[in-house]
Amino acid sequence: MSENFIRKIIHLDMDAFYASVEQRDNPDLRGRPVAVGGARERGVVAAASYEAREYGVRSAMPSTTALRKCPELVFVSPRFDVYKDVSRQIRAIFAEYTPLIEPVSLDEAYLDVTHNLKELASATQIAREIRAKILAETQLTASAGISYNKFLAKLASDYRKPNGQFVVRPEQGLAFVEGLAVGQFHGVGPVTAAKMNQLGIFTGADLREQTAEFLQQQFGKAGHYYFAIARAQDHRPVVADRLRKSVGSETTFAQDLTLFPDLLDGLRPSLEEVWEYCQRTGILGRTITLKVKYADFQQITRSRSTVSSIPSQAALERLCKELVESLFPLPKGVRLLGVSLSNLSNGQHAAGRQLTLSF
Repeated sequence: MSENFIRKIIHLDMDAFYASVEQRDNPDLRGRPVAVGGARERGVVAAASYEAREYGVRSAMPSTTALRKCPELVFVSPRFDVYKDVSRQIRAIFAEYTPLIEPVSLDEAYLDVTHNLKELASATQIAREIRAKILAETQLTASAGISYNKFLAKLASDYRKPNGQFVVRPEQGLAFVEGLAVGQFHGVGPVTAAKMNQLGIFTGADLREQTAEFLQQQFGKAGHYYFAIARAQDHRPVVADRLRKSVGSETTFAQDLTLFPDLLDGLRPSLEEVWEYCQRTGILGRTITLKVKYADFQQITRSRSTVSSIPSQAALERLCKELVESLFPLPKGVRLLGVSLSNLSNGQHAAGRQLTLSF
């Protein structure tokens, strides 16, 4: 790619997606704090409306904690089939503008509109049109970030939430990054942010002062990525279909989980995400891997392979349940769970091809 080539990338993110769908379909929930998930003692919040977020309720939070923060919280059981249908509607709108669509989850995607199907020069206009079409066809709002790379577009989409959009132009990239706390950077988790803070790195400007050698010494291979994003650089393309070995999704919980029903509830959104990809692409896998990160950040995996591809969501859930059961008795609380499929095939080709579900 030429150094003078400038991409036009949009990051589209639905606003409080699951909760907003529930409020749309049930007028009694509108304007009220809503949590999608289990209300029982060992439930977990899968998503929270903006009204609930004002009380500090967040996804992956235990239901008991959420209720303490917001006693008026209304719990609604998730309807993943409905969310998937809405997601397909939204992606059909994206496809009117570009074939370069890289879904991150049911409610989030990157679009490369540098060369778009409507031959519009303005990515800002495209984002505005897409958001208007989403509202007209689904009665749901979306926020957008527009920039010249994926990293900045992702950051920008948070700036006008909900129901807004924000642009970071090429001449603004460096200044935009330098004023942000490193914990706001996509790809810098809480543990890495804490380590950076211990090293005296608090902002993008602090990060940019570090040499590539120092960052690689402290953070390994990720150091190269941190060196680049501190300079507002991200050369990853938006890929609509890429050759990969696995597809996966994971969730970090607001509080550590210790009970078997909690772990199953916490794993469900990731299971839904992975199976939605399988349904959309026709690609299936033979090996399922459960990723577990404990409260002390020790990480383990448990895997199981089948003779033929896992044929259904029920079969995937059954295997996941068995893998979760194998963790007990738990040595300590669980802060993250993830599930991935590998040994992929689409029936005709040995190698699977996937859209990225998580980063």
